[in-house]
Amino acid sequence: MASTSKVPVSPHTNLNFSPTQLILTAARIWLSSLNLADTFKHSLELSSPLTSFSQVQEGIYLFNHDIDPYSGGSFRHSPLLLSLFATILPNSKRLASILWALNDLIAAYAMVQIFRARQNIGRSPRDTLVAALYILNPYILLPSLALSTSSIENTLILLSIMFACRKKTSASIFVLAFLGHLSLSSIVMVLPVLLLLIGNPLSSLASPKAIQSNLKRLAPLFGEFGLYFGFLTLASTLICGNWAWVSQTWGATLTLPDLTPTTGLWWYFFTEMFDHFRPFFLMVFNARHSVHLIIYVVPICLKFQYDPLYASFLLLGVLSLFKSYTTLSDPGLFLSMIAVFPEIHSYLRYPIVTALLHLHASLLMPLFDHLWLNQGTGNANFFYASTLVFACANGAALVDCLWAGLRIAIGPPAIDGYAIEQE
Repeated sequence: MASTSKVPVSPHTNLNFSPTQLILTAARIWLSSLNLADTFKHSLELSSPLTSFSQVQEGIYLFNHDIDPYSGGSFRHSPLLLSLFATILPNSKRLASILWALNDLIAAYAMVQIFRARQNIGRSPRDTLVAALYILNPYILLPSLALSTSSIENTLILLSIMFACRKKTSASIFVLAFLGHLSLSSIVMVLPVLLLLIGNPLSSLASPKAIQSNLKRLAPLFGEFGLYFGFLTLASTLICGNWAWVSQTWGATLTLPDLTPTTGLWWYFFTEMFDHFRPFFLMVFNARHSVHLIIYVVPICLKFQYDPLYASFLLLGVLSLFKSYTTLSDPGLFLSMIAVFPEIHSYLRYPIVTALLHLHASLLMPLFDHLWLNQGTGNANFFYASTLVFACANGAALVDCLWAGLRIAIGPPAIDGYAIEQE
């Protein structure tokens, strides 16, 4: 599995920002001041029933009036998030917009630190590019402007990976446990992050080796994750006073009680399903969702045991493709992280085709959404067809990155059968 060798990674304490980075930061904060949440809050592509900020506000109102927010079957956010917004974090849309902007800046900072750890450097001219590809990525920016909590989940994923690169074990595992409470599907990231903790973030794609690791080191890490996860579960139960939140939050990812259209592949199937067939196909889809996500974890971690950071990256792509409730920010994180791995760029086979597929889908989804729900000249088939194109685009990006990660070990990329000479 992952390497146990200690690789010196430069300390990432340099907080000197370039003028371009300051302009980027100011631009993102300025966008938050426009208060665009009301404009985007009903967009099906930007938020889902599990990530909508409007539902957060509804849950806060019920919670503050001593009404169980999980009794009505509409609030599906984690009790941890509910308690934070009800006590510490601002819940007005204007202040929340600033909070989301800061959240994006933290995520961009974490991605830059991951890039630095990957290259084993303290600072790089590419830092601004890496940060810009996250902050200005439309798949990241628009859900953030809509105040989708998926943006917070992205930040937690990046922070957990960043702490793992720095070998800050407890911080990485605690953030990962917190993320698992917000989004149960993110549990698939546990194994690659733990392997990164006992390995190193440096690129080994060009020299893959079968690494014999002391797997006993994973046991205490899994134990620590279980301890944190259990503590957060107990805290969530104490906040709610009962266990009703489990079925309304974690259970929602498996039982699909809300059929609000999303960019995912589940909602349309169950919308068209006859009620008496629903239990059977729900069992089939649950097996597909749970097992299909988990089934990729061990093979990818085994194949890229010499590069656990790249394994984490690929599993983010799997997660963005097969989650039951997805938004644009899920594949947005995966696509932005391609900048962290410059060594694979020349090995991507069809980047233009993948980019065109994403462009095609990103234009079709809002168009068919408008035709269906606003103009009334379309139907659900229109929007679902665009989400199928979107799924193909995400799958093409994932397969291309997987192929590039494997191809880089064989040698220089080839054009028309001839290898490219590389200095």
